[in-house]
Amino acid sequence: MSRNFRVTEHPSFDVLAATTAARLITRLLDVQSERGEATVVLTGGSVGIATLREIAQSPAHLAVDWSKVNFWFGDDRFVETDSPDRNYGQAAEALLNQIPVDPARVHIMPASDTVADLDEAVAQYAAELAAAAEAEWHNDESREAEAAEVAPVVPRFDVLLLGLGPDAHIASLFPDMAGIRTKGVSVVGVRNSPKPPPTRVSLTLETINSAQEIWIVAAGADKAAAVGLGLAGANAVQVPASGARGMQKTLWLLDQAAAAKVPGVLTHRNS
Repeated sequence: MSRNFRVTEHPSFDVLAATTAARLITRLLDVQSERGEATVVLTGGSVGIATLREIAQSPAHLAVDWSKVNFWFGDDRFVETDSPDRNYGQAAEALLNQIPVDPARVHIMPASDTVADLDEAVAQYAAELAAAAEAEWHNDESREAEAAEVAPVVPRFDVLLLGLGPDAHIASLFPDMAGIRTKGVSVVGVRNSPKPPPTRVSLTLETINSAQEIWIVAAGADKAAAVGLGLAGANAVQVPASGARGMQKTLWLLDQAAAAKVPGVLTHRNS
């Protein structure tokens, strides 16, 4: 299915969130040790936000240099800044407001009251990604030496977190809709989302798949069918989760209920 994928089953929602938090802290420390800074793409949803809350509560989070972590978002709802539906607001409350982040490294998708319309929000976030990629390109001496190369349109993502919907959507890329089919751009606007609110901003599947590691985190029996289809390698247009493939690694981090339809041979149990 993926270049390198692994399925890990956890006994409960709480253990899944706590273990994913510990895993992310460790990964950020490893990347910072290698490169000085690290980049993570955040997701919303119950498990995604619970994971961020667990990070904030873990004593181990003090070991991370949060001033050198870059934060991006895989998607967000195109609603007003103070709307409780905003992934950013939930992430800020759970983690970002609890740690010494550099505000310049927190890249927020535009809210509906900060830009004229959805198209401007998409263009603004795509431009922000491109600017970060260009800066990263010029700061990398090995890349700078390759003058013939063209700078990438997105920066390096060390870990990209994804939630999973019962319909197998990831970020705000829904089955059979235009967003999952969009290619050649980094960000897409979503209209008429089958899940409210109807208007959203999302990274495209190509952008998602540029990440070094993708972690799909899912909990609950209502996700079991989507997990099964995603791991079966179904067409990504019908089953967006099946198209998520990290450059180095793809992790499916599941609780016991979400893993119910996964063949035992594929599953590593984390007790």
